[in-house]
Amino acid sequence: MSDSVTLKIGMISFAHSHGRSYFKELAGMPDVEIVAIADNDKSRVQSLLDSYGVAYYEDHQELLQQKEIEAVVICSENVHHARLTLDAARAGKHVICEKPLGVTVQEMQEMIRVCKENGVQLMTAFPCRYLPAVVSAKEAVERGDIGEIIAIKGTNRGSMPGSWFVNPALSGGGAVLDHTVHVMDLMRWITGSEPAQVYCEMGTLFHELPVEDSGMVHVTFDNGTIAVLDTSWSRSKSFPFWGDVTMEIIGTNGVISVDAFGQKNEVYSNEAAKSQWSHWGDRMDHYMLQDFVRAIKENAPAPISGEDGMHSAAVALAAYESVKRKAAVSISELLG
Repeated sequence: MSDSVTLKIGMISFAHSHGRSYFKELAGMPDVEIVAIADNDKSRVQSLLDSYGVAYYEDHQELLQQKEIEAVVICSENVHHARLTLDAARAGKHVICEKPLGVTVQEMQEMIRVCKENGVQLMTAFPCRYLPAVVSAKEAVERGDIGEIIAIKGTNRGSMPGSWFVNPALSGGGAVLDHTVHVMDLMRWITGSEPAQVYCEMGTLFHELPVEDSGMVHVTFDNGTIAVLDTSWSRSKSFPFWGDVTMEIIGTNGVISVDAFGQKNEVYSNEAAKSQWSHWGDRMDHYMLQDFVRAIKENAPAPISGEDGMHSAAVALAAYESVKRKAAVSISELLG
């Protein structure tokens, strides 16, 4: 349990754009104080340093040495998630880590183990669980509104992000790793079942890249539910939003259609090169971080665990293996 009313937090790396959103949400919470930022690229965080006056460290180890910091937010490039999480855990800091939790099953298993050994929370950043449409769909499934779930068709189609996301040495993969994990976590959460088998087809269809920009991930769950997920960077530059998160949940007695970002205004302006969607729905990042803070203060389990992050990322990793083998891959084989 936190020793003070105010939880003191450090933020490590702003390589992922979600870091800025997380910073602003945490900065607005009355029971949270952002004590310091660590980022090896100061220009990336200079505007936050100027506006909020928090301490800055180039080396994350210096931040971790600050005893007053109780928890950290990690938004680095994917390949650094494990190293930074392990360092934080050994320094006794609770962790919320950007998705995907890791780029191999082995490193994710070590992250989970070391956090447990050091008595700190490890939470995976899956804010889509807090979207109103998703919450309502889960409640409807639990009430039995559509009977037993038979199948789910999902999409997570976005614009190509560029930058380190398309460098496999920093990202660990392309669109399949980047976009499988969010919706796969929702499928696991809503069905209450674990993925058992994965088959995937992927390719580089929309851009000239060293990684894939498209994939169709087929999953069979332990309870027999089948699912397919379109995970791609297929949206053009002119698309008015960064992407989508949708699901068609097919049950024995009905179907639930989920458009997670459907709460939006459509803006048309001659001053802009394209139309824009302005999302007005509930702030998913706010509720996720609020849950993280509450778990630490109440000494309760993280609401979205490291295991949740690992199982969702394992589906993406199994998808890559499936493409190599040109065959379905068992998740249990990867998890060991």
